[in-house]
Amino acid sequence: MSNKPVPAAPECRAPAAEDARLAELRRTEPASFGAMFLDRVARTPGAEAYRRPGPGDTWQSQTWAATGTAVTEIAAGLLALGLRPQERVAIMSGTRTEWIEADFGVMCAGGATTTVYPTGTAEEVAHILTDSASRFAVVEQAGQLGKVLAAGTPVEHAVLIDGEPAGGDPRVLTLAALRAAGRELLAAKPDAVTAACAAIRPDDLATLIYTSGTTGLPKGVRVAHRSWIYQGLAIEAMGFLRPDDLGYLWLPLAHAFGKALLSCQLSVGFAFAVDGDVGRLVERLPAVRPTIIPAVPRIFEKVYAGVLATVRDGGPVTARLFGWGVGVGARAARARRQGRRPGPLLAAQHRLADRLVLARIRARFGGRLRFFISGAAALSTEIAEWFDAVGLPVLEGYGLTETCATTFFNRPGRPEYGTVGRPLPGTRVTLAADGEILVRGPGVMQAYHHLPAATAETVTDGWLHTGDIGTITEAGSLRLTDRKKDLIKTSNGKYVAPQTIEARFKGICPLAGQIVVHGDGRKYITALIDLDPDAVRGWAAQHGLGDAAHPEISRSAALLEAMTGYVDRLNATLAPWETIKKFQILDHPLAVEGGDLTPSLKVRRRAVETRYAHLLDALYPTG
Repeated sequence: MSNKPVPAAPECRAPAAEDARLAELRRTEPASFGAMFLDRVARTPGAEAYRRPGPGDTWQSQTWAATGTAVTEIAAGLLALGLRPQERVAIMSGTRTEWIEADFGVMCAGGATTTVYPTGTAEEVAHILTDSASRFAVVEQAGQLGKVLAAGTPVEHAVLIDGEPAGGDPRVLTLAALRAAGRELLAAKPDAVTAACAAIRPDDLATLIYTSGTTGLPKGVRVAHRSWIYQGLAIEAMGFLRPDDLGYLWLPLAHAFGKALLSCQLSVGFAFAVDGDVGRLVERLPAVRPTIIPAVPRIFEKVYAGVLATVRDGGPVTARLFGWGVGVGARAARARRQGRRPGPLLAAQHRLADRLVLARIRARFGGRLRFFISGAAALSTEIAEWFDAVGLPVLEGYGLTETCATTFFNRPGRPEYGTVGRPLPGTRVTLAADGEILVRGPGVMQAYHHLPAATAETVTDGWLHTGDIGTITEAGSLRLTDRKKDLIKTSNGKYVAPQTIEARFKGICPLAGQIVVHGDGRKYITALIDLDPDAVRGWAAQHGLGDAAHPEISRSAALLEAMTGYVDRLNATLAPWETIKKFQILDHPLAVEGGDLTPSLKVRRRAVETRYAHLLDALYPTG
């Protein structure tokens, strides 16, 4: 019997018009995700589906018809290998069109995709493959074969996207060979894929997504076809995406957020430029000229810091002009969010500011961007409002892997910054007596794979207990406070929400990469701060440290003085018991590879606190 609290607050809902539109769309919804894909191909075969990087700085376009051919051949190839209904196929690759085609191929063949981060450790990969009982695996590079074919894993065949298998291992074949086997099967049985797809039912397993988690080994989240179809239709019902949109997709597709984006793409029919090289993201935007960019807060933080650094390097005149222009933009954006039209004077000032300052910033993103989409972690209100001021609104959303990534979303036009918006149509949300966010609807997972006790603890009476704490605003939007398990209780009995403080600091300090607020059971709050390598390198050049290495910069008196100033600015906005009394600057960035961050760039709080316990303990001297 669960001791979880029951709903104790009024429900938070989507606008009635969106619920009505969703009901209309669901009258003809497909039975499976594979059927949803095949329907998109049939409806718009000649329309652009994807762009991929080509030679040099070129991009190669691909239609839905061409995508349909690739997907059907992959599906047939898997069937030729012996894939049976709902059996798992693992995909371990960076973000690229072949990842998408492989996933859609698994869906059309009636299998279920197991997502595996290519940065996962051998232990994590072995756990996921074994727990999911994945018979087949699609991997990006030959160097990953050792992880998926290691002794003890259930993988019978590995499909290699790039390169040729070495050593003649009969278990390994190339993606090209898999597609060739698929063509042979289709020549003999032309309806093999359509028959397999037609046999899929809405409640059949579509995806096993293993939560990257911030502690311990990941749990497998079972998501049915019905849930992904709902995601796509619900986002279409909200009406903010158009068939002529072009998205830039770089996010890890092993994350639920990536799969949710593919769902709404199939429903609406827009195109994605696909490239997982985040290091070239900003560089490639002028050539791609996207209209929407889904991202995580760390990207906005880096762009914000980069623009401020460029302005600083331009001298005092440039800085004053920039400050004036963004200030005008902020006043105009605030008026729009409040439903007011800027007055004649502000409108005239905004036209001038846009020509001199704001349009130049937007041009760095291709000049056509309608909005960003932000998810996976909390975004600083200050940074969100800055982007809105320059004419690049950020629509922040919220969800969990257990809710297919998207549960709340700020609508365009009048976003409520500092919140994650209102629920998707068709989803019910309320708060428990202790403020925990509870979710009910078609997007909720079926269960945790092989973990009935954890499932029963998380889902009670149809309500999924998110583990997050929040409040509902007068406008009906959700404001997140923190993870329930991350709330800090000091030895003085005061509660502190670390994520709120961390997000606020990133909006104040352009030099910070990550900040980890600490203090559970302690007398006061402290923090570990790492430095953004790009931002601090520019800062160092201006402070006589241009030749210094990163560790030397982190230990310099000048940086300590600058960081103390930023922390003091942060503390001025906090309650006395929330203020950071002491902090330690790390001499290296936190990283995914070191186990400090999840692949979606969220801090693994417990791992960081354990790894750097000696530094944290030193901030609390005894005696």
